[in-house]
Amino acid sequence: MSAAYPDGRQEGRVEGYTKFWQKDLQHEGEADNKNRLDSYTDVVNGYYDGATELYEYGWAQSFHFSRFYKGEGFAASLARHEHYLASHMGLRPGMRVLDVGCGVGGPAREIARFSDAHIVGLNNNLFQVNRAQRYAQKAGLSDQITFVKGDFMKLSEQFGENSFDAVYAIEATVHAPTWEGVYGEIFKVLKPGGVFGVYEWCMTDAWDPSIPSHKELAHQIEFGNGIPEMRPLRLCRQAIKNVGFQIEHEEDLADRPDEVTWYYPLEGDISKAQTAWDYFTVWRMSWSGKLVTHTAIRVMETVGLVPKGTFEVGESLKVAGEALVKGGQAKLFTPMYLVVSRKPALSE
Repeated sequence: MSAAYPDGRQEGRVEGYTKFWQKDLQHEGEADNKNRLDSYTDVVNGYYDGATELYEYGWAQSFHFSRFYKGEGFAASLARHEHYLASHMGLRPGMRVLDVGCGVGGPAREIARFSDAHIVGLNNNLFQVNRAQRYAQKAGLSDQITFVKGDFMKLSEQFGENSFDAVYAIEATVHAPTWEGVYGEIFKVLKPGGVFGVYEWCMTDAWDPSIPSHKELAHQIEFGNGIPEMRPLRLCRQAIKNVGFQIEHEEDLADRPDEVTWYYPLEGDISKAQTAWDYFTVWRMSWSGKLVTHTAIRVMETVGLVPKGTFEVGESLKVAGEALVKGGQAKLFTPMYLVVSRKPALSE
């Protein structure tokens, strides 16, 4: 019988995570893909039960990428990315806003401070929900932000229709089995005239699944990030339209000609660190930083401090880092396809 931890993690889910993929990703087939889509909650929960603490240690409490200006610090860049979305959406004091796939609440806390909106963070991973609640309380934001466990494919069941003034999702809805499914639920819970903003993970339209190396790259990104299926950007755009949204603004921010690339921290080259404070963040992505981290994880797993399978999930993160850099360099992948769209207002 698999162990259940008091913090919400389940050992069996972590141990079972890597079994959703073939050991050789070149041998992935349609049956493997269908199994992950049918079992998306187990895929995502198994991944985040094992990866959450690694994300917080190696990255930040905001689990997303961002653009960089020359000389801009890592934390400042993450915050600016969140402010940019909130600004485009027009979030204001008094609005009731849903954060779909809120992680441990880093973006929700930042956007709450920036906009003075009231935010409900939704997450299907109890371990992350518990951590988000604790961090919000520590930040003195418990009256402005609440975090709840729930499935983003069943939002209308949980909240009822026409419940929110705005909804945003930051690099989260890629975990959904279908974009139409999750976007359709977001459409339902938005009030008429409400706004939806998303930073979506997509394969770009330059990606061609008929090319073996392109298809393998997508599987590497899936495996390393707890994603049932990577899909091209054009399908994201079409899905948003299909469920009834009117797109007001869209742009692949990764396609900007930035001097400092969004993926530079993953390269592990400390000479590229933008500030002195960022050396440690970049070092953790270097070969020596990974060696230290993964050795520590193996020891902690052996003595029972983390669930069995955490080391394997950590190893999948290595695959993720390399694949994301490769996808970014080749312009085959983006973590920041920005779309701001609106639910039509009721006709008078």
